Amino acid sequence: MPDKPIIVWLRHDLRLADNRSLAAAVASGAPVLPVFVLDDISPEPWAMGAASRWWLHGSLASLAQSLAKVGARLVLRRGRADTVLAKLTSDVDAAAVHCSRAYEPWAQRLEKTLHDRLDAVGIPLKRFAGALLHEPDRMLTKSGEPYKVFTPFWRALASGVEPPQPLPAPTRITPPDVEITSDDLAAWQLLPSKPDWAGGLRAAWQPGESAAMRRLADFLDARLAGYAESRDRPDREGTSRLSPHLHFGEVSPAQCWHAARFAAEQSPGRTGIETFLRELAWREFSHHLLFHFPSLPDAPYRPEFAHFPWRDDATALVQWQRGRTGYPIVDAGMRELWQTGWMHNRVRMIVASFLIKDLRLPWQAGEAWFWDTLVDADLANNAASWQWVAGSGADAAPYFRIFNPMTQGEKFDPDGAYVRRFIPELAALPASVIHAPWTASACERARAGVRLGETYPNPIVDHAAARAAALEGFATVQARRQEVADATAGAPPAATKHPRAR
Repeated sequence: MPDKPIIVWLRHDLRLADNRSLAAAVASGAPVLPVFVLDDISPEPWAMGAASRWWLHGSLASLAQSLAKVGARLVLRRGRADTVLAKLTSDVDAAAVHCSRAYEPWAQRLEKTLHDRLDAVGIPLKRFAGALLHEPDRMLTKSGEPYKVFTPFWRALASGVEPPQPLPAPTRITPPDVEITSDDLAAWQLLPSKPDWAGGLRAAWQPGESAAMRRLADFLDARLAGYAESRDRPDREGTSRLSPHLHFGEVSPAQCWHAARFAAEQSPGRTGIETFLRELAWREFSHHLLFHFPSLPDAPYRPEFAHFPWRDDATALVQWQRGRTGYPIVDAGMRELWQTGWMHNRVRMIVASFLIKDLRLPWQAGEAWFWDTLVDADLANNAASWQWVAGSGADAAPYFRIFNPMTQGEKFDPDGAYVRRFIPELAALPASVIHAPWTASACERARAGVRLGETYPNPIVDHAAARAAALEGFATVQARRQEVADATAGAPPAATKHPRAR
């Protein structure tokens, strides 16, 4: 009688190499059944957005091919994951279910529910690390608290125990000797059709483990040396563009970490290594924050920011979403996002600052738009980064840090190449005025074919006035923070609000 199979529940670990849940199942000698469940129920409001679903289709197709080469078949099912897996476990008389740990609040609840259901019938659910460099319930301060500031977190990570060495991909997987039905990937309709808006995504990306490893190798070989200087320049190919591959687990953070370390050892002059590892650590820090503070995607980490006087302006939100704000660096970023499903990280900060501080629209509105349109939409990174810009998060940027979209464009896109790529209607403007086309002379605009208010919008807000209004709004937050501090300390308000008057 053949051994009972082990189900490997694949989630955000769509790879064969360095997949500890898969490796343990294969090492057991039992037949292995890899399964992916499309669960749009358990995540509640955080079900995958449209761009992520496009990526998922390609990633699953690639994974199915890789598994087939080593003798396995990827089984696809749709529904609430705990119900689907409990039934499948019964249908195939499974010995165990393996999975990689996930850290979203809903994912942790799902793991608990599945554990309880399987435990009731005597089947173990075995969870494995691998989505992060270190587990968030183990990497704590000396006082046993989670890290809330990035710099000490980075120091602890960089000086601590190295992440485990990556595991090789299995060369042979024994499939179960039973008939198992699987959904058809095309029937899930993850790809857009009417209309097909994914042409830009197809031109920019190739999902899958093989593509991820090629991208990592290309980055380490061609761009790591100049990464520290080039990563802030959207007009250059200076970043790794690994974020969607990391999010879907087509490459692990440990693979990235050790490959970068090795590259640095081979070529000691590659000065971008620490900057790249710090970016991996920021991703790690975001997941640790989400694990310890599960309300991070929905509510301000600093509760006093709940009192910020946000505006309600649906028209301004749509103009921001469509890249029609009249500020070229902002509009170029939003159009890059729509066309390619991705946005350069420096520009993400600029467009986020504009939404929050120039338009005074809530950061959650930007978070939701990014969630639907980014191929690398990641709950932890998205929430932590939006709150960082808003000033409401852990280790956040100061609330008074308000990006000037004109000077940011001039500094990081000095020749206007990035703006010209995504806003062709401004392409003929001189670099000296391309980031503020309203400052161009009438002759310059005429020669470039730019008619403000017609071919390209006028600015929808005055930045200087918007900055002043934002600072006034943040002053109410600061006042609320002081009120809370006074109440907590039990001190008379006058004595603590006006210390210089003592």
